[in-house]
Amino acid sequence: MAKFDVKQIRNIALLGHLGSGKSALTEAMLYAAGETDRLGKATDGNTVSDYDPEEVKRGFSISAAMAPMVWKNIKINIIDAPGYLDFTGEVKQATRVADSAIIVVDGKAGVEVGTELAWDYATEAGLPKAFFVNKFDDPEARFRKVLGGLHDTFGKKVCPLTIPVVVDGDVKAFLDLVDMKGYKYLADKKGAAIPYDVPADVLDEANEYRDMLFEAIAGTSDELMEKFFDGVEITRDEAVEAIHQGIIHGEIIPVICGSATNLWGISNLLDAIVESFPRHTAKKEETVLVEGEEDILPIDPAGEPAIFVFKTIADPFVGKMSFFKVMQGELKKDAVLTNTTTGATEKIAHIYTIRGKKQTEVDSLACGDIGMLAKLANTNTNDTLSTDASLKYAPVVFPEPFMAKAIKPLAKGDEDKISQGIAKLLEEDLTLKYENDKETKQMLIYGLGEMHLMVLVSKLESRFKTSVALEEPKIAYREKITKKVQVEGKHKKQSGGHGQYGHVKITFSPGEDPGLTFTESTFGGSVPKNFHPAVEKGLLDAMQKGVAGFPVVNLAADLYDGSYHDVDSNEMSFKMAAAIAYKECLKVAAPVLLEPVGTLLVTVPEAIVGDVMGDLNKRRGSVLGMNPAQKHGYTVLEATVPKSEMNDYTIALRAMTQGRGVYEFRVTGYEQVPGNIAAKIVEAYKKSQEA
Repeated sequence: MAKFDVKQIRNIALLGHLGSGKSALTEAMLYAAGETDRLGKATDGNTVSDYDPEEVKRGFSISAAMAPMVWKNIKINIIDAPGYLDFTGEVKQATRVADSAIIVVDGKAGVEVGTELAWDYATEAGLPKAFFVNKFDDPEARFRKVLGGLHDTFGKKVCPLTIPVVVDGDVKAFLDLVDMKGYKYLADKKGAAIPYDVPADVLDEANEYRDMLFEAIAGTSDELMEKFFDGVEITRDEAVEAIHQGIIHGEIIPVICGSATNLWGISNLLDAIVESFPRHTAKKEETVLVEGEEDILPIDPAGEPAIFVFKTIADPFVGKMSFFKVMQGELKKDAVLTNTTTGATEKIAHIYTIRGKKQTEVDSLACGDIGMLAKLANTNTNDTLSTDASLKYAPVVFPEPFMAKAIKPLAKGDEDKISQGIAKLLEEDLTLKYENDKETKQMLIYGLGEMHLMVLVSKLESRFKTSVALEEPKIAYREKITKKVQVEGKHKKQSGGHGQYGHVKITFSPGEDPGLTFTESTFGGSVPKNFHPAVEKGLLDAMQKGVAGFPVVNLAADLYDGSYHDVDSNEMSFKMAAAIAYKECLKVAAPVLLEPVGTLLVTVPEAIVGDVMGDLNKRRGSVLGMNPAQKHGYTVLEATVPKSEMNDYTIALRAMTQGRGVYEFRVTGYEQVPGNIAAKIVEAYKKSQEA
């Protein structure tokens, strides 16, 4: 394989709405560049980037896939990212190591929610952006409408580089606005184009778009602005360089249109990437020094090698696969680098480039290139490997998962296999979270959505040969008493020989501390001191279950009287007596049920704040306030909501906001459950005890 230096490498993240055609565009680019000999289709399950069995089965991307290609002696690393909201973590990985982003837009649908989110992800990562308006072979596609939508949503810096030539309602060719030349694409010749004479009426309309482009070009420098207003022609070389600088600095957001399935406009897109898209050295890298101090460092292509691991795959055949970007220097085989997170040393035995599932071994990779290392035992996602132990690159910031499901093994004895499988998948996907809930005795898995968790279940079965079902997680309710009462408990048993005798009188009341506050005020030795710990232990054991089967909290108990037998009294007898007194207490002390409640911060478009507040009211939530969000046109609502009402909130919020809303939820305390709901919970517990 040919060697490339940093100037010959372009790293592009393909982003966009689900179904806009990102994988199809990847196929078209690979085919046009001669890297493949056929165009795969997602519906046929044979595309390069959607090679995972889960992707083949479901017909859409669930992970970011690499697709390197060479066009005019420039290596283009395409990172095809999913459009499904549940796999946002994969998008974050792609944007962290890309040097620019192409946002794919459906030519019929125009700007969709996924288009806006893709823009936000790229902006958050500081990436220069471009649009590829796809599916212009469809007679219902309307360029003017789509471009207008892009302008309205993303601003006037959005300007076309190519436009479709529409005659009698059909797309006949495309017009390059820099050269003002028409091209007709031949689908059977890898997207090759032949000249096309553009009709005069189309040229008149095209001049409007050209003026838009060249006004943006002129805005990149004072010299070009002066030429533009003086009516002096801006040369092609000047225009190309201005577009290059404009993309880097965000002054130009180019729009290229075409059809991935018919290979229309693909060569134009590849030419634009080669000529105008930035390379790795066009930016500086944010680093976090080991001591915690942040810094912005220039990239040194000739410096000591340093790589950043942005993605991990737990492959059942290859083993652990670590995808990385060479952040500076050149990575060579047999290099010895230090993991600056763990301090462990890693020897680089084999270096691979990856196209879909195909691996190609290479001896070295230049600064800015992307590759894969297999079986790095002590390296995980977000780790930096370097010769400088103080260097650590800024990590991928993953969205936090809040949708929880309980995992139920479908076969006895599979718990260990399930735990091992989940541990592997947690290494691979940092948007998953696992916990073993001690209170409810359930294994809980948290994800970004229902599909995310369904894919997890499927991977556990296909990779680790274990089957599980997902259930709604139980709520860890608690109980407390609300009245002060005096009760007694007597345990007496005689069965020949030494018997058992314990007798206590206890005052129970609501306590200040979370657990048991035990005191004693006996006098005259009615209950000897050596039995006091047994009484306390008996109460602690009994408190694990209240009237509804949940732990009792905030309980104060004062042992004020009782009696004992010189021969028959022992610690066990007084533990039993304390438990009897506790049960009597629950009958008369008006116990209530407590539920976990938390603080919800939900960020939504201003236009639907009312809908979101109405939904929170239905969930027994209390809105505490609202503030403008950092993103223009959005509001942050703060509310307290019971945890039991949050199980389906991810799905509900997406439905209300069309995927634009995001939230955080943290349990902060416990509050009393309303009587009608508490009655149902108690009744359900009693039935379960009778069954």
